[in-house]
Amino acid sequence: MAVLRATSRSGALAIAACLAMAGAALGASSLLGPDSVRAEPSSVSAGQSLRGHMGVASCAGSTCHGRSIADGAMVRQDELLRWQEESSPTGAHSRAWRVVQEPRGQAILRRLGLDAAGAQRDCAGCHATPGATRVADGVDCEACHGTSGGWLSTHYTVGASHGRNVAQGMTDLVNPAVKAQVCLDCHFSGDARGQFIAHRIMAAGHPRISFELDLFTTLQSHHDEDADYAQRKGGKTNAMRMWAVGQAEAVKRSLELFSQPSRAVDGIFPEFTFYDCHSCHRRIYDGEAGANVTAVPNPGRPLDLGTPPYNDENMIMLLAAAKVVAPDAAATFDARAKAFHRAMLAGRAETVAAAQALRQSADALSSRFAATSFTRDQTFAIMDSIASDAIGARFTDYEGAVQSVMAVDTLLGGMVNQGMVSTASAANLRVQINQAYAAVRDPNGFQPIAFRRALGGAVRSIRSLR
Repeated sequence: MAVLRATSRSGALAIAACLAMAGAALGASSLLGPDSVRAEPSSVSAGQSLRGHMGVASCAGSTCHGRSIADGAMVRQDELLRWQEESSPTGAHSRAWRVVQEPRGQAILRRLGLDAAGAQRDCAGCHATPGATRVADGVDCEACHGTSGGWLSTHYTVGASHGRNVAQGMTDLVNPAVKAQVCLDCHFSGDARGQFIAHRIMAAGHPRISFELDLFTTLQSHHDEDADYAQRKGGKTNAMRMWAVGQAEAVKRSLELFSQPSRAVDGIFPEFTFYDCHSCHRRIYDGEAGANVTAVPNPGRPLDLGTPPYNDENMIMLLAAAKVVAPDAAATFDARAKAFHRAMLAGRAETVAAAQALRQSADALSSRFAATSFTRDQTFAIMDSIASDAIGARFTDYEGAVQSVMAVDTLLGGMVNQGMVSTASAANLRVQINQAYAAVRDPNGFQPIAFRRALGGAVRSIRSLR
């Protein structure tokens, strides 16, 4: 697995980068031509309009975002080049449709029995931009920034401001909750056409789905957060806030989709995309040799080990942050999370009711986090919380463990970005953080106890910065 580097962090992010690009990097002869599948109007996210989609070419002028050198006075102006970059995760969005035609994408289509119409239905919602006339552009500028017909001609003029651009239709990606909703649609699952990543799609070969808002943002960044950016956007991005709100919004999205009867089941079976993969995907042996049970008890899930548990990776991270930022609400959230797991042993109606209560707690925490400054002391305390016995004991499965490593890396990187910790000091801790990454490098070889030791070692080293 190649090591990919995020621009704001110097350490190895191979695991995180591969997870972050899962929605766009699937893999040449093709079953489909480059423009044979087009996104349908029904795949547009809520609030988007097909009217006014201008396309990549509208942003590509040499006086706009199409320069070959990042020497613009206000913005880099080489954003298009970075969006197309072949050797970096920053170019993954531009490759999103192309990978559907590459060998791995074609193999997935064949396993699913999809023709061109089926690919349009199940793939174009994320691998292409709704309303685009050039599907070959993949996930283009307007997929994230919003259809630009209302603001393209004025967003750079005298008197323009971020607030005015948003009022004219630009998506407010500075707002963590808004950004999370945009990213979740494809990097987690959405409710629009072709945006729900069902278990059958992953079983056919699609990469696993995992989501961490700030890290994914870093890997896809096409801009620099300099003094000019801070002036235009009202300050630099608070990575800690972005991470925390992203966790809350991911929990909300998961519960929203699960609460829909059409999403929660697949025929007579549960929709397994909601459940923890490795609770079922374990090697099975007959006889005594090699028959050791690898599962360990999880205090956050009041279930027998033989019961498939809901994938609670984001719930665990949300609880860790709540214990520091909103301790008055943390106990309620924890109790509701346990009640949600327990309700699955009772029935569908009880589970949906418990999901709605848990979603309300996650929504309240998202609002609390959005109004929190995330000070140096708070951020250190959250990292301690993640590695604490109370939270660490819940890292019984690979998905939650990966989230915790990404969280520690994100929070440390956020403190560097905010000037709370020096770059040199953070770099000295990279060995310990890399050891935690190494403990989740192989999902099939994941060992919970060994991982907890590695994560604890990383966080103990980070404490030295205090």
